[in-house]
Amino acid sequence: MSEEVDDEREFNYDVKDERGPHHWGNIKSEWSACSKGLMQSPIDLLNEKVQIVSHLGKIQMNYHPSNATLKNRGHDIKMDWLEDTSNIQINETQYELKHFHWHSPSEHTIDGKQMDLELHMMHETPSGEIAVIGILYKDGDPDRFLSSLRAHFEEISDGSGEQTEVGAMDPGLVKIDTSTAQYYRYIGSLTVPPCTENITWTILSEVRSVSSEQIELLRVAVHDESDNNARPVQPLNNRLVQLYKP
Repeated sequence: MSEEVDDEREFNYDVKDERGPHHWGNIKSEWSACSKGLMQSPIDLLNEKVQIVSHLGKIQMNYHPSNATLKNRGHDIKMDWLEDTSNIQINETQYELKHFHWHSPSEHTIDGKQMDLELHMMHETPSGEIAVIGILYKDGDPDRFLSSLRAHFEEISDGSGEQTEVGAMDPGLVKIDTSTAQYYRYIGSLTVPPCTENITWTILSEVRSVSSEQIELLRVAVHDESDNNARPVQPLNNRLVQLYKP
């Protein structure tokens, strides 16, 4: 897998900075997809361009508890699942759950509307194929999963590189009703360098709620002046975006 970059000093989210998102593709040759790729993420999920389908099928999730760690990567908070106890299945391919991380405000938009937070649930096959489930949140009631992690977030809020052991956690606490969930599906990229393409994206259409205090706890990780860690929306370039409705 072309791993997401962990070192915050190499890039940032300040659109006016030479290390900002418009220049990521020029910082390193191996990041060239960030500027030259034609299947980049995030995108605007524009409903008038979305193809509504029923054949994609319900999200097949098989989640079980695992020991986890939280790490402040400087540009975001990352939750690593240390054992391969959870997976999803897409088109008969099984992807193991590897980590969670959060972006604020959201990276994907719906009909041009940006939400307050976005969770990325990263999955990977042994051969390096990646599938991401994305969940969008708007400011409102606290999110129960984030509430359970509050003390751990506070432990690592002092600086990049800080890490703490969470112990056994169940990723299924991010409750997804797979029998009724509607979702967008498209092929895109990692939203941080090296912006690797051919990533299978599944974005839940239901927008959830998160408290402003929880957003603030996650934002503490971002150390540049832009006070956000959301990559700007990228061109669709004739890609097909489908909306699964059971």
